Amino acid sequence: MLLTQTTNVILRPFAVIMGYIMQGIFWVLNLFMEYPRIGIAIILFTIIMYVLMLPLTVKQQKFSKLSNKMNPEIQAIQAKYKGKTDQESMQKMNMETQAVYAKYGVSPSGSCVQLLIQLPILYALYRVIYNIPAYVPMVKDKFTDLVNDLYTQVGTTKFSTLIENFASYARYKNQVTNPKFEFGTAEIATKNTIIDLLNSASTADWNSIREAYPEYLNHISSTQSALEKFNSFLGLNIANSPSFMVKAEMASDSKNWLLIVGVLMIPLLSALTQWINTKLMPQNNSKEGQDENAMVQSMKTMNTIMPLMSAFFCYTLPIGLGLYWITGSVVRSVIQICVNKHLDKIDIDAMIKTNIEKNNEKRRKAGLPPQQISTNATINTRNVEPKKEKTAEDKARIAQGIKDSTEYYNKNAEKPGSLASKAAMVKQFNEKNNKK
Repeated sequence: MLLTQTTNVILRPFAVIMGYIMQGIFWVLNLFMEYPRIGIAIILFTIIMYVLMLPLTVKQQKFSKLSNKMNPEIQAIQAKYKGKTDQESMQKMNMETQAVYAKYGVSPSGSCVQLLIQLPILYALYRVIYNIPAYVPMVKDKFTDLVNDLYTQVGTTKFSTLIENFASYARYKNQVTNPKFEFGTAEIATKNTIIDLLNSASTADWNSIREAYPEYLNHISSTQSALEKFNSFLGLNIANSPSFMVKAEMASDSKNWLLIVGVLMIPLLSALTQWINTKLMPQNNSKEGQDENAMVQSMKTMNTIMPLMSAFFCYTLPIGLGLYWITGSVVRSVIQICVNKHLDKIDIDAMIKTNIEKNNEKRRKAGLPPQQISTNATINTRNVEPKKEKTAEDKARIAQGIKDSTEYYNKNAEKPGSLASKAAMVKQFNEKNNKK
């Protein structure tokens, strides 16, 4: 049951806590207005939740930022061992890769862990916003009188025909066809389902309720009036979708063009904020190989599609969800800007030195020797030890050795080109150079 709060074992604890936060927001807003605006509550709720998740968000975005610096080094290691499948090579590749992660102070699974922690929080957040009456008694109480009236009609053909024509009926069909609903048993579950239907009812649905039950007109009017006050936000009813409101206005004789522009701003702002959000995320500029290029192209395609999808969903779903998406994108963008500025100021070499020391201290406590950072793990830092150039004496010695061994080969080879003659040449070259 949606209104009976989520029963999912993973989501329920998060949803319950968020429900209390939402109740607190309504309590504060109720100090300033008789009917707290759900739109304002959604914006405040979204900001609070993203602030509470700030440590996880910063870690995830820090990982993304550093990944852009690590990828060339990881790819260099992978190229070094490409085609080598023996156990020793695989172990060496793994050790060198781990050294790069240790150097930058991140875990290979760090980003995944943070996402896994955030996912149930975000899903629970969505459930609370989508089913506010289930978590805020102040809103749920406004349904009480009308629900008590309609509860007496459950099981009748008239009532079944009425709700089957609701715009949201398909979403709650499984609840409605449940025996608890059909036969009026389990009163709380049945009434909760009626509230779910009324909470998502469109203006046309409310008109059909009026026509079907004129005897309940007073309770219908008072309930709808209260919900309209709760759902009013800048002159818009956030329970309706932009698509519904545009169609309704276009069908009316006196079109309110200001209202049409206002509701269309929701999907447009959603797409714009989503696009800004993708542009602020660290971009992978890697050019190492076809696989990496394909991945970059795939990410670019997703960054183009996501804003368009956001606009489509916000056009077809209730405005309240659009407010949540817009607020979330704005908050994420602000956080990303702050994280980018912070990371841009970091001295990467100093950070690497600190991380190596921390990693080696952990290894020391575990009884392991200090980990040596591989050549690949020192790319793009100022502390790379320059490769030692050969001196003139070294070059002269090598050239003379080649000359002597070649002369020896030409003079002494009984069968030039044979394996034995080539082995003799190499032996003579090594003996001369070892003496020096």
